[in-house]
Amino acid sequence: MIRRILLAAAASVALSGSAFAAGETPVPPQLSWSWQGPFGTFDRAQLQRGFKVYREVCAACHGLSYIRFRNLAEPGGPEFSEAQVKALAAEYQIHDGPNDSGDMFDRPGRPADAFPSPFPNENAAAAANGGKAPPDLSLIAKARTYERGFPWFIIDVFRQYSENGADYVAALLHGYEEPPAGFEVPEGGHYNAYYPGHVIAMPNPLSDGQVEYPKGPDGNAVVPETVSQYSRDVTAFLAWAAEPHLEARKRIGFQVMLFLIVFAGLLYFTKKKVWARVGGEVDGQATPPILPR
Repeated sequence: MIRRILLAAAASVALSGSAFAAGETPVPPQLSWSWQGPFGTFDRAQLQRGFKVYREVCAACHGLSYIRFRNLAEPGGPEFSEAQVKALAAEYQIHDGPNDSGDMFDRPGRPADAFPSPFPNENAAAAANGGKAPPDLSLIAKARTYERGFPWFIIDVFRQYSENGADYVAALLHGYEEPPAGFEVPEGGHYNAYYPGHVIAMPNPLSDGQVEYPKGPDGNAVVPETVSQYSRDVTAFLAWAAEPHLEARKRIGFQVMLFLIVFAGLLYFTKKKVWARVGGEVDGQATPPILPR
């Protein structure tokens, strides 16, 4: 847990000092997310669609090393069934060992295993992607953010707005476009309106109709199979991956607040009862103050 917090903080600090924080790129539009606010929760169907997008598109280059298969079946997440999670884990080969002979071996995945990285190590990942290793996506929705400036950051405290990381990731995924006139994109780079400096090494990963969504009774997809929808769904899944116990945290926080309110009331009436005889009244009769000796 400490390592996850440090990684997220380091990435956030690095980004805050970049050109993006300096305002050289447009501010991502604020989207409406189901988990916003003190009582917000994740949309289970959206998380399942987002996982499908991650698995079919993002997993080819990006790892999810802090998430284990069993997390997909836990309350507050996509809530796949245990049978689905076991079948999913078994589709992966996990490098394990050593065995009794001292050899490493591959075995089918188990629910307790973490998602395996698509590359054996960071050097291999960098070599396969033009010298830059793709980042792990476990904390990406927390590690990426943008500055809102004064007075918005004060207003955000009162409205409990903390989804700027999700807004940025969603904007980045559908921010690929043709560069404006006079803007030179170096070889191996791609223009993205919301990326710091506008030049990103990752090519556009999404296109309309790329991922097939579940169909409704009429045979049509329940939601549009568009880049905009894909980006929102996979962002929601990555927001859950960055904070899989968000719903439990909100629930416990609300219970704690209720407890503190009741506890404060009990303390108040206890104080009145204890100090009632000090210059006050007891059963309607005036009592003299208790003077120190």
